[in-house]
Amino acid sequence: MAIHLSTSFFNKSSISSPPVFHHRRTPPLTVFAATSAAPPPSSSPPTIQIVGGKNASWYKDGVMNSNNRVDCLEDGYDWADLENDLYHWTKSLRPVQWYPGHIAKTEKELKEQLKLMDVVIEVRDGRIPMSTSHPQMDSWLGNRKRILVLNREDMISTADRNAWADYYGRQGIKVIFSNGKLGMGTMKLGRLAKSVAAEVNIKRRARGLLPRPVRAGIVGYPNVGKSSLINRLLKRRMCPAAPRPGVTRSLKWVRFGNDLELLDSPGIIPMRMSDQMAAIKLAICDDIGEKSYDVTDVAAVLVQLLSRLPAANNNVLWNRYKIETDGRCGKTFVHKLAIELFNADEHQAAFRILSDFRKGRLGLRALERPVQPRVM
Repeated sequence: MAIHLSTSFFNKSSISSPPVFHHRRTPPLTVFAATSAAPPPSSSPPTIQIVGGKNASWYKDGVMNSNNRVDCLEDGYDWADLENDLYHWTKSLRPVQWYPGHIAKTEKELKEQLKLMDVVIEVRDGRIPMSTSHPQMDSWLGNRKRILVLNREDMISTADRNAWADYYGRQGIKVIFSNGKLGMGTMKLGRLAKSVAAEVNIKRRARGLLPRPVRAGIVGYPNVGKSSLINRLLKRRMCPAAPRPGVTRSLKWVRFGNDLELLDSPGIIPMRMSDQMAAIKLAICDDIGEKSYDVTDVAAVLVQLLSRLPAANNNVLWNRYKIETDGRCGKTFVHKLAIELFNADEHQAAFRILSDFRKGRLGLRALERPVQPRVM
């Protein structure tokens, strides 16, 4: 049963102090590009070394409180403050939980296949890179080489892309932006995967063995574009792909030329989603099954997000629907839209708002930005 969002619920003046809560985020992947530099003496890395990076929680130590608050400013905009508001907007909603039976089976099989992989390609949704980072991914992969791909580059603005590129660049991280539908970034990804795993055949030759194709596994949340990337790499439809979560339901190895093998895997998500802010973003971006959430609640939160995001505010909603919003109660906006266009059917109105965002009709923008320590 949907829980209505009251106007007073979003009144920030009624909040005496920010809450203390923990984020279950995984660290981003650090990718160091090295063209001619010699490898560190302690190991024998390939041309490009990928190791675990710093903790990428939205807040220092994964905890938000008045003493360790951090933010990222765009023209004076405080993105950490938006996350704080999102916490309050979502805390009384019905919890979003989605864990189909095939994911549990896939997770077990994937852990076995990881032993055969030379490199792992983790694909995330470019609109919500942090929310599509699996909290257990680091422990599963250990020291295995990894490549980070932010897909759906076509769904975010240049400012969003630059913000994430700068965020990773400041940490010495190299990230690939891609568009699985049109194939942008896929050839670069193929070359990088072969380069990262070049060490495999160097060691085989040293032992007098013949070279073999590099084995790369593509992993990530549901509907982030894993299968589309493979199909674009292969330039033919080898893996089932559709714009909804849960299409790929089994592991499948495919060959890319003579020197690269790719493993397509179903989307994997935590059995229990403790971070409900991330869960709501997954719902907004259609990266989780629709049966797991109330469409009207999720659309209401999206309205409030768009009302607060820089370069969006209330104008994007007015330009699309010609309905005013004060950004305080998204349910009121959904109700107005239902009366205007859908014969008072709020479910249809909410679905239209979500569909318009997912198709880029409400502008190209990410729902997350990296945060940096505030300079006092």
